[in-house]
Amino acid sequence: MRIIRNLENLEKILDKNRVRKDKINDKVSKIIKNVRVNGDAALVEYTKKFDKVKISLKKLRISESEISGAFNELDSTIISAFKVAIDNVSDFYKAQVPKTFRIKKNNGKRLETRYIPIERVGVYVPAGTAPLVSSVYMSVIPALVAGVKDVVLASPPDKQGCINPFILAIASLLKIKEIYRVGGAQAIAGLGCGTKTIKKVDKIVGPGNEFVTEAKRQLFGEVDIDMLAGPSEVVILASKDAKIDYIVADLEAQIEHHNGSGIVVTNSRKIIKELRNKKIPGMALRVKTLEDGCEVVNKIAPEHLEILTKKPSLLLKYIRNAGAVFLGENTPVCLGDYTAGPSHVLPTGGSSKFFSSLSVKDFLKELHVISYTKKALQEEAPVLEKIANLEGMVKHIESLKKRL
Repeated sequence: MRIIRNLENLEKILDKNRVRKDKINDKVSKIIKNVRVNGDAALVEYTKKFDKVKISLKKLRISESEISGAFNELDSTIISAFKVAIDNVSDFYKAQVPKTFRIKKNNGKRLETRYIPIERVGVYVPAGTAPLVSSVYMSVIPALVAGVKDVVLASPPDKQGCINPFILAIASLLKIKEIYRVGGAQAIAGLGCGTKTIKKVDKIVGPGNEFVTEAKRQLFGEVDIDMLAGPSEVVILASKDAKIDYIVADLEAQIEHHNGSGIVVTNSRKIIKELRNKKIPGMALRVKTLEDGCEVVNKIAPEHLEILTKKPSLLLKYIRNAGAVFLGENTPVCLGDYTAGPSHVLPTGGSSKFFSSLSVKDFLKELHVISYTKKALQEEAPVLEKIANLEGMVKHIESLKKRL
């Protein structure tokens, strides 16, 4: 464990680790251009090049029989586990759905906000060393609850050209029928640009490596994206009575996502001393008070924050920047990764200062409705005219006076 002397040193280290590499930018730009021009053929080409799998154009889309057949390979207990997790996530997001609201004035003026679902959403599901099956329901369910009509998945194939059966099984449970065996930046390009096989989506969500993230960044504007997520990270804010074995266990769990992305902030000399002797990748910083520790957390703006103190809720009022907060020794981050309810698609790399975790609202558009009567128009006309005059908008005023 690397012990950091002060916040300035910590920030320098974090900034250095978060620098985007221009080489990735150029490579991804070429991939997107190729997919935009050559469509499905480019997807097949990159699947052979990067995934070492040769597939035909007809095999880009997973058949319905492959999806339904995935259940035959799975134990009933894992299916039951999936259903519990799906129910938990669904319950959380159903409570989050915003309702249409209206403002009515006595003069007849009426204002309204309606929430309209995005029509078509692409969800990227990484595979890598281990397929992130939980990312399927964590990404798909908020979209379904929002009322998105078409939700499609893209995930890289294994060496045999197959999509992981667990991913297909969860997709089947969620009634997702459109799935493509393509991964990496080329999958994002296929979803964002559209090809003969893949109909262009309106929004792309889901985690991925730096190439996936860069592809999302470059396509933002043509399509919407959830966020620019980087490697997973956790900050543990610990008081002197926090159990060191819990801290170590949670740091080791974090290493399974990304090596060395765990940071301990504590007011305890004892904990710092014990961590110094642990051969765990990561960093630790001692502060004078836990309130000071909260300000350090706000500077870091982590994806996950664990508060390991006797009364963790008392510190919550000081926290402004974090993707998700886990209160107390019985609430490890792994709950948020799999079963608690809120999506594990969270802002990383300090972006929780301005990004939020994935929510139902990410899949809804606000539609503002405005309606005036003659009386309401007459009452508001003098104010409108003064402001329009300041901006020199003469024709705006003429448009108004035609109705008075």
